[in-house]
Amino acid sequence: MTKPIYTDYFFDEPAYNTHDGGYVPLEVADAPEMALRIPPLLKPDKETATDTYYTVEAQAGETQLLPGKKTKTWGYNTTLLSQTLVFAKGKTMHIDLKNSLKELTTFHWHGLNVPGPYTDGGCHAPVYPGETKHIDFTVDQPAATLWLHAHPCPSTAEQVWHGLAGMVLVTDDQEAKLPFPRNYGVDDIPLVLQDRRFHEDNQWDYNQDYDPDGVQGPTAMINGTINPYFDVTTQRLRLRILDGANRREWRLHFSNDLPFTQVASDGGVMPEPVKFTHLMLTCAERAEIIVDFGSVKPGETVTLYSDDTPLVKFRIHDYQREDVTLPDHLVDIPDPEVTPNTPVRKVVMDGMDEYVMIDGKKFNMQRIDARQQVGNVELWDIKNNNKTDSGMVHPFHMHGTQFLVVSRNGKAPYPNERGYKDTVGVNPGETVRIKVRFEKPGVFMYHCHIIEHEDGGMMAQIEAYDPAHPKTYKLMDMDTLMNAFAKERGIDVKDLHLAGMSSYDKMGMKM
Repeated sequence: MTKPIYTDYFFDEPAYNTHDGGYVPLEVADAPEMALRIPPLLKPDKETATDTYYTVEAQAGETQLLPGKKTKTWGYNTTLLSQTLVFAKGKTMHIDLKNSLKELTTFHWHGLNVPGPYTDGGCHAPVYPGETKHIDFTVDQPAATLWLHAHPCPSTAEQVWHGLAGMVLVTDDQEAKLPFPRNYGVDDIPLVLQDRRFHEDNQWDYNQDYDPDGVQGPTAMINGTINPYFDVTTQRLRLRILDGANRREWRLHFSNDLPFTQVASDGGVMPEPVKFTHLMLTCAERAEIIVDFGSVKPGETVTLYSDDTPLVKFRIHDYQREDVTLPDHLVDIPDPEVTPNTPVRKVVMDGMDEYVMIDGKKFNMQRIDARQQVGNVELWDIKNNNKTDSGMVHPFHMHGTQFLVVSRNGKAPYPNERGYKDTVGVNPGETVRIKVRFEKPGVFMYHCHIIEHEDGGMMAQIEAYDPAHPKTYKLMDMDTLMNAFAKERGIDVKDLHLAGMSSYDKMGMKM
């Protein structure tokens, strides 16, 4: 039976960000084409058969992005974005988190199944300037493309905008047996999709560009590269695509509608491959796709677009013929039964601009909004309360777990939502049902991943608890956070302004 090739973006067109009042269209930068930067693999400090040791350093630097002056940027073990970390399933990771910035930050392992809140690295795990903290965890989830980013509420958006984001690859024996390209940097390529606006002397100015519905820029930046090209030397490419933007949705397609196959989503390999010509990603979602250039002649160029704007030009060179047919079934994934007598949990994402909330409340770091027993399987109904004719897609993200998408408004999820995910876009007026199980205890956040929305209060937190081993947690409070930022910036706390605070101020609320 021939499998369909999906040719539309699925999400509701009236909710595309192109309809936002503050929408910033992408434009091709007036700059020469550059070879796509491929983040190098971070070399472990030490490695054994069972353990891997890393130092991950948040640091400031300068990066040549456009002709002229270098742009002041932040990164992990580099000047912008991050060197790529590799976690092998079954191994224990020992990581030193080093902060060489001039202000506090956190190291959030987005999509990683680890205890919270400290190892998870949300707002309750600050690492202060000049400080190094240490975490240990054992990797016990399937192969997947995850990512690392800063998460110091309410300054998450600004720190990610400065450059604190990067790829984390989980590997396992099952994925290694599948006929996927996996020669990193040659036919297995990360693509971090972001956008920026350049101001005087090629600098970024977050506060000048600030929009409470999400900061956007007209220049696409792919792996920290402007106007990138990639020299293709193999018939097939595996692209690990991350929507690493603060706000922007990416509606992806190749020139001449060259088809491609998605084989994995946020949480890893999907049960079945899905063929596309068009694919939309909302903020923080990942998609691993395989592109076969067997119909393209050496010397030709295939371009990856978002809407009508070119993102990456793939220059096709001579390659060895490799006609590979993917199996119709890739992996079996567990689909646990819902724990009996557990009610469906209702979550409502509401508002736009400064008025964003979850369940009628703005985020409070000291408040636990929900509790779920570790090991229990529960259904969550995530509703986007925006109006269908004027609202926006809210990407819903959960820390500390990967979930299964059960339905959209009672109907089947999109074809590429059959695997495990940690982020799902929810259309205005829509309710997405997900199946959730926490395997590790802790306090975890759940929120919209338009990053300015989470900073502005569209965020809540849940405690995953083990009744046999109760725990208490020291949670960050707003006064401690504000005093720390003010001290680091050398100002009085009454003069401190973090962009996300404006959403609280406008509604007369405190964080």
